[in-house]
Amino acid sequence: MPNTFFSLDGQVAVVTGAGQGIGEGIAQRLAAAGARVAVLDMKEDLARQAASSFGGVPIRCDVSSPASVDGAMAEVRRALGPVDILVNNAGIAGRTLPLWQLNASDLDNVYAVNVRGVFLTSKAVIEEMLARGYGRIVNVASVAGKEGNPTLGPYSASKAAVIALTKSLAKEVAGKANITVNSIAPAVIRTKILDTLSPDTVQYMVSRIPMGRTGTIEEVAALVHFLASREASFTTGQCYDISGGRATY
Repeated sequence: MPNTFFSLDGQVAVVTGAGQGIGEGIAQRLAAAGARVAVLDMKEDLARQAASSFGGVPIRCDVSSPASVDGAMAEVRRALGPVDILVNNAGIAGRTLPLWQLNASDLDNVYAVNVRGVFLTSKAVIEEMLARGYGRIVNVASVAGKEGNPTLGPYSASKAAVIALTKSLAKEVAGKANITVNSIAPAVIRTKILDTLSPDTVQYMVSRIPMGRTGTIEEVAALVHFLASREASFTTGQCYDISGGRATY
């Protein structure tokens, strides 16, 4: 029946970096669709505040740490049950400088969260999904991972890695179970993370969007909701742009 389209009733969803911004919006959307949502965030106070608005379960998690990820997933299972949906949203932009002004630690710090985090959280749930015969993983990449944004070298490279990791894992599990692994590539979205970037960097990104505006958290959450639903059953290994027309490939 139409009123059950995209329903997530009875499913357990984990959203990383869900204490604010896009992650919080995604968590709220999945909860509104009926999912029981674990709100994972490095900052426990933000996780608790976000979760309180829709009855989610707040859990502190450093996605770059294997021990923290394993502990958080164990807590999710105790509180909610096996994981059906994983949304890897946690990410950092890093410093906005040309490559020759960056240090190796700048690259390492961004990769630890943006790439290592996706690897660790996916690893923590994929075997369980295979055993149960069902799962949805959605990774938040970026249009920067396709085109490369100047002064955001480490970030752009990390998001390209997320897209490739998505495709790799999707092919590894395709045909073994009803598991899909997809990514999305937002252009600039109006969140607090923009406040950490230089005005010139933000203006460059907006100027490249044919629709002439930033995207909204709600628009991103709607796309993630579809990819996390049972209806997205023959779509895997893809990277969906949500860029206001910036990327058309």
